Amino acid sequence: MSAVDGVGGYAGGVYLRSRTPGLLLMAVLAGLPGPLLRPWWRMHVNRPFPVAEAYRSGRPVYLGDAEESMRRFPQLMAGLPFPFGSLYAPVPAGTTPVGVLVVLRYATRGVPVGGADRRRLEAVARELGAGIAAQGLPATWDGEPMTVRLPSEAAERQMRVGHFEWDVGSGAVTADDRTHEMLGHEPAGAPVRSMEALAAGLLPEDVYGLWTLGSGAARSAEPRVRRMPLWGPDGRPLVVELSGHREHGGPAGLLTGVLLDPGAGPAVPDAADRLPRGTLSHDRLGRITYVNGAAEDILGRTRAELTGRPLGEALPWLANPAYEDHRRASLFSDDPVHFLARRTPTQWLSVAMFPGRDGVTITFSPSRRPGHSADTFTARGEPGSPADRSTVLYRPVALAIALTEAVTARQVSAVVTEELLPAFGGRQLAIYLQNERRLYLAWETGFPKGFLDRFDGVGLDTHIPGVETLTTGRPLFFESMEALGDAYPGIPMDASVGARAFLPLIASGRPVGSCILGFDQPRGFSPEERTVLTALAGLIAQALQRAQRYDTEAALARGLQDALLPHRLPVVDHVETVGRYLSGTQDIEIGGDWYDVIETGSGLALVIGDVQGHGVAAAATMGQLRSAVRAFALIGHEPQEIMSATNRLLIGLDPGQFASCCYVLLDPETGAMRAVRAGHPQPVLRHPDGEAEVLALAGGVVLGVDPDASYPVTELRLGPGAVLALFTDGLVEKAGTDIDEGIERLRSTLAAVGHMPLAETADRIIRQARQDEDRPDDIALLVAARRAPSR
Repeated sequence: MSAVDGVGGYAGGVYLRSRTPGLLLMAVLAGLPGPLLRPWWRMHVNRPFPVAEAYRSGRPVYLGDAEESMRRFPQLMAGLPFPFGSLYAPVPAGTTPVGVLVVLRYATRGVPVGGADRRRLEAVARELGAGIAAQGLPATWDGEPMTVRLPSEAAERQMRVGHFEWDVGSGAVTADDRTHEMLGHEPAGAPVRSMEALAAGLLPEDVYGLWTLGSGAARSAEPRVRRMPLWGPDGRPLVVELSGHREHGGPAGLLTGVLLDPGAGPAVPDAADRLPRGTLSHDRLGRITYVNGAAEDILGRTRAELTGRPLGEALPWLANPAYEDHRRASLFSDDPVHFLARRTPTQWLSVAMFPGRDGVTITFSPSRRPGHSADTFTARGEPGSPADRSTVLYRPVALAIALTEAVTARQVSAVVTEELLPAFGGRQLAIYLQNERRLYLAWETGFPKGFLDRFDGVGLDTHIPGVETLTTGRPLFFESMEALGDAYPGIPMDASVGARAFLPLIASGRPVGSCILGFDQPRGFSPEERTVLTALAGLIAQALQRAQRYDTEAALARGLQDALLPHRLPVVDHVETVGRYLSGTQDIEIGGDWYDVIETGSGLALVIGDVQGHGVAAAATMGQLRSAVRAFALIGHEPQEIMSATNRLLIGLDPGQFASCCYVLLDPETGAMRAVRAGHPQPVLRHPDGEAEVLALAGGVVLGVDPDASYPVTELRLGPGAVLALFTDGLVEKAGTDIDEGIERLRSTLAAVGHMPLAETADRIIRQARQDEDRPDDIALLVAARRAPSR
């Protein structure tokens, strides 16, 4: 209470550590209804909210108004989109905070939280931490929050009717007959000697508030008078007034208490009953304190039936999740709230809520059925329903998992379409990416063909919601197309009925783009949905940022890879050769696969190899091996000598680096071949008659293992019209299947090509491999065909 009073707040609370690592739980909530704040009872310390930030950093967080809150914590404002100020101070206990003290107050628009208020809040937080340590209280909390009633400014105007004395130190209480009567003790004047017994009939929040009020007054060094409203056992509103202080630094002193009964004061003014609109008031914890005659007529309930009851219990139609955001707005902000509500299937009311520091006054009158309203929802359920809560729990996890697998902007957009739209009942999606202060359409689905073209390439100074959500960092939610048109007059719209959400895509503080979600029908957006959608937009932005980086780095990697591979294969009589390279999809680093065709004095050398791993080291090794094989071949070494020399070179260059290789020396005129193999997959040979077989070349261990390894030569022949295919293992390996299946698939493909040109044969083989979007490894392919010699 001292923290809320000290900084001019209207509500506050305390978060404490729980037994679950990294989880804070709200232990105390003062000045607000607990159920209405249920989504914020739990707070993980790693979430982008000010409570978590204050706990993690050990430093206070001060937010003077909605603009500052939106700039620093957009997720907070997505869930509580109201103009309010908030202050957060870590509660110290040694080197690590035990929790966070929170105070909510009306926004000071454009004015930051002042130094005096900061010092007051931090002093109370230190005092709270010291009190927890001094009294040996547990520094963890694992239950629901205690709801506490705050003192009321309006209570000063009430009539004094009962008296009692309270020794806070010993807990002893003496009270007069009127106090006993008001608190429902029978018979009046019974020997109640403790505060627990005296307050036995009060509401839990009133008991907590009374103890807090008394403790504060008793600790004060100067005499203080404090007042607080509460509810008697019979449901009548009461006010308690406490005065006293600690004398000369001693123990908690004796307090004088006065119990005030509004029922003993003036009757309800006749003027209020003359109002044509129904009027009622409730306190900050949601209990009805006043009802006028028109409200009785409209609601069909008497004052006695309504006064003292919780708002949601007395008016269940107003407890609809569709209107929870309006109720929160009236408690968080000092701005009036207006909306239409459906009391029964046929009765609609025009509702206005007028907030104040001690409660809210509500007026309502009959209205016609609207064309759209906040409680018109998609078929999957209203916000706040079990379906919505399951979405809150499941969809961020599912989308995050799916986004980790997406590496291109197109894949990210496809994941969002598959995961996000079904979860929220959406039908349209558009993703724009920023480049040089313009937004360009990257993905769309569900919109009329060509409709979004007019917004492609718009500048960041354009007054449209897709731009403003990015430049302000504030998500925009429109419950109907009428609401969108009112906010942006003249904006082209693809439909006359529906709802739209515009989400900023911001990653690590850097603007990436914006996301548009479209719905076919008008609908509301609950705080849970707003928070989840804003958080998901952050995940999408991070994934798109990675995808853009991937695209850039992948282009660079492909360029380097192209530079390391032969740009042109030699043209020789009697033999045609074609090479192809296909990068993997799971890694942007350069691969170690290569192929080469070398004209030597002994014939045409066909070479293919694969250096273990990826990255610059693998590419560098690949370049050195390719150069070494070419050099050894050009100076006339035999195939087995070339392989042995290359093996020793690799061991000398980089001990621990391995590579496989296949080297075939072909005589173009006769078709005679001599082949050596170092741990490489067997080639596939297609005979002129169309039969294809997997060769069985003798071989040795992979290069880079044994300096004394030998590589035997296999002799065979490539007849006219035959095709030889050399390849790396990426072509035939696939996760979850046996490599033999991939080899058989290649053999069948080669057998089925008929007399297709060699380039088309290579393209067909690669095209089949390209259909698998989940390729962990690069692919190199070299095919050679022998033509009959000319006569």
